[in-house]
Amino acid sequence: MSDIDRRDLPLSDYDHLPAGALRDRVRSLTEGEVRQLLDYEQEHAARAPIITALSARLEELAAGATPSSGTHETRPEQPPAPSAGSPVTPATSPEPIHPPPHGVPDSPGKPKGDRAR
Repeated sequence: MSDIDRRDLPLSDYDHLPAGALRDRVRSLTEGEVRQLLDYEQEHAARAPIITALSARLEELAAGATPSSGTHETRPEQPPAPSAGSPVTPATSPEPIHPPPHGVPDSPGKPKGDRAR
């Protein structure tokens, strides 16, 4: 096995990618680049799901698949930005909460034993 430096990997943020994002990002890589990632993974972390995903992609490429036209440039994996403002308005707000069935300080409920049958 070769001693691969992570700075030479085709995905500069490879070590920090979650498995789902990695599966998407390797679709734009060539067979040689995927093989380089697989070798690196086997030498370092050896995470079974990642090895399985990379091996599956190598099989797809060997069977005639072509790399996608997408990019594998470094981009942060971030959730979408929250929408601004609140969608709640007086027209869409819920009804006021009613007191609980067991009573309130001004009108206490009755214990079960005192109930009329």
